[in-house]
Amino acid sequence: METLTKKIQMVDLKTQYLNIKEEVDKGIQEVINNTAFINGPAVKEFQSDLENYLQVKHVIPCANGTDALQIAMMALGLKQGDEVITADFTYVATAEVIGLLGLTPVLVDVYPDTFTIDVEAIEKAITPKTKAIVPVHLYGQCAEMENIMALAKKYNLFVIEDVAQAIGADYIFADGTRKKAGTIGTIGCTSFFPSKNLGCYGDGGAMYTNDDDLAKKMRMIAHHGQSVQYVHDVLGVNSRLDTIQAAILKVKLKHLDAYAAARNKAAAYYDNRFSGNTKIIIPKRNQQSTHVFHQYTLQLVDVDRTKLREFLQTKNIPSMIYYPIPLHMQNAYKSERYKQGDFPVTEKLCASVISLPMHTEMDEETLEYIASSVLEFFGN
Repeated sequence: METLTKKIQMVDLKTQYLNIKEEVDKGIQEVINNTAFINGPAVKEFQSDLENYLQVKHVIPCANGTDALQIAMMALGLKQGDEVITADFTYVATAEVIGLLGLTPVLVDVYPDTFTIDVEAIEKAITPKTKAIVPVHLYGQCAEMENIMALAKKYNLFVIEDVAQAIGADYIFADGTRKKAGTIGTIGCTSFFPSKNLGCYGDGGAMYTNDDDLAKKMRMIAHHGQSVQYVHDVLGVNSRLDTIQAAILKVKLKHLDAYAAARNKAAAYYDNRFSGNTKIIIPKRNQQSTHVFHQYTLQLVDVDRTKLREFLQTKNIPSMIYYPIPLHMQNAYKSERYKQGDFPVTEKLCASVISLPMHTEMDEETLEYIASSVLEFFGN
C-alpha cells in the first residue's frame, strides 16, 4: 500500500477541534468577553455537567491529574510512613505523589491480559501500615473494582481510583449494577491533559467523591486551604482549573460518549486485522468493564519491537511504548524491598507492549494503512 498523503498522528487533536470549532471558539470567547479567567462561571458549569454525567455528588476541579492524586491523599489525612499500594505498571505520577507526601509506595504486579492491578497481589502486600489502594484504570478499562472494594472493606482501607485513562468507562458489578470509573472508590482522580479522552487545550484535572466532608476538604486544599477568603483552616495548595479550559471541557464532555464509540470502532478494526497473527496479542476486554480505548496496546510475542517501530517509522506511522521501564526499576523508586524479577508480568509487558495510533478521528483508510503495514512487517 502506498504512503498516505495525510500525516498520521497518535492523537489527532486538530481534526477533532475542527469538528467542534464553532462551539469551542464560542466558549473561549465568552470567557474572554467576561474576563472571569479564574473560577469563572464555566468552571462551575463544567463541574455540574460532569457531576451529572458521572452520577456522582461532587466533582472538584483542579490544575492537573497529578495534583488531583496529591490533594486526594492530603484530604484523607495520610501520614508519613503510611503505605499506599499501587501498580508497578503505570505512569510515574501515580507513585510520584505518594513519595512527595512522605508516604511509602508499595508496588504490586498486574494481570498479563488486561494490564490492571492484580487483586491477589494487593492482598498479599497489605500490612498494618497499609492505608490506601490506588488502582489504575489503564489504557481505558477499569480494574477489578468489586474485588478491590471488598478488600478495602475487609482491611479498612481507602481506595483512590486513578481514572486518567478511563473517563467515561462503566464498571459492571456482579448484580448488573453499573457505575462510572472513578465513582466507586473513596475518591476518583482524573487528568484533562490534551491527549486524554476528555482533554482540554492545556492542563487540567479533577477529583470526584460522594463523601460530603471529603469534598469540602479537597475543595479547601485546592484553594490554599481556605474555606472563605483569607481564612486558612488546613495546609493547602494552589490548584485551579483554568476557566478557558473549563469552557473547552464543557463542550467536549457532550461528545465524550461519541468519542468512546469512535475509539471502539477503530479498536475493533485493529482487532479484526490482527487476530489471526500468532506474533500479536490483541487487547483483552475485561468483562466487568466497558473500554474507552485511551490507548490501543498490543503485546508482541518474540518480536524485535525496536525493528518493528523503525519499520513503521519508514511508513510514517508513529507508535509509543506505555511504559518501557517498570516503576520498581526507575532510579527514583529503586528500593531494597524490590529487585529485578520481582514483578515478572510488568517486566514482560514493559519489554513487549506497543501502542498504535488511536483517536476519535480515525477513518478506515488510515486504519487499513496502519494495520497492513504492521502485518507487512511480519510478512503477511
